Amino acid sequence: MGDTLILWILGIAGVIAILLFSVKGLLDQVPDVIDSAGRARDAWDRFKKPQNPAPPPQDREPPAAA
Repeated sequence: MGDTLILWILGIAGVIAILLFSVKGLLDQVPDVIDSAGRARDAWDRFKKPQNPAPPPQDREPPAAA
């Protein structure tokens, strides 16, 4: 009976260790996911916002003489 109890305790401890390792791995990825979501949102905003075209050539100032 004592051997069975020891095996159960070791088995439960092993499952808990694997669970904690998995949760830590997932939580380590959260900042990267948030950063990626922010970059995707910024790219979407740039896509939806109309770009300002370059002014026509006559409205441009001549280059400064060096």
